[in-house]
Amino acid sequence: MGPRAPCGRRWFAARSLILDAATAGLANKPASGTTLAYRDALSSLWLLDAIAPWIPSRNHLDRLGQSPRHHLAGPALAARLLGLDTASLLRAEQGSTELSAGTILGALFEHLAALSIHTYAEAAEARVGHLRTRNNDHEVDLIVQHADGRVVGIEVKLADRVEDADTRHLRWLHDRIGEDLIDAVVIYAGEHAYRRRDGVAVVPLALPGP
Repeated sequence: MGPRAPCGRRWFAARSLILDAATAGLANKPASGTTLAYRDALSSLWLLDAIAPWIPSRNHLDRLGQSPRHHLAGPALAARLLGLDTASLLRAEQGSTELSAGTILGALFEHLAALSIHTYAEAAEARVGHLRTRNNDHEVDLIVQHADGRVVGIEVKLADRVEDADTRHLRWLHDRIGEDLIDAVVIYAGEHAYRRRDGVAVVPLALPGP
């Protein structure tokens, strides 16, 4: 088995952590308003996609986060701008890049998964959101909502195997919303699609489609 990557959600850290990583060694760091302006400029250039928080219409989940997450609209472009080829991405996967204890490859993998799911959901006339409780106890990377209000919960893991810990948030979501959860899926870097004993589907990133 290959090495397991840190969870992709660690890349979506507090603004201060991202700012420190991006301006290491600089005494004067840009203010919050400046960095938000940069983010908005990247969004206007279609380089960032905002994923709105999912707020259920029929079920009552307490203390849900209200802030959007931002994904790269072109993960390959990010890798190119960073000067990362296949070898350097794989080397980085063995250790930390110091950006909130994640890896570049892990982040790009999650961004690519989000981009793919957005494309397929749009073709199916579904909406995509994300779920995070305000105290960060539970988080589901992607929530695809059908027009009738039912959803598919998706976690993204850069790993060649999926363990019980990787599905705990999906199982929690099922316990909370029951039959409104059409399916629970982990997108991973393995070769085979299968369904676990807990009912969660495990699917390679190359397999999903509209």
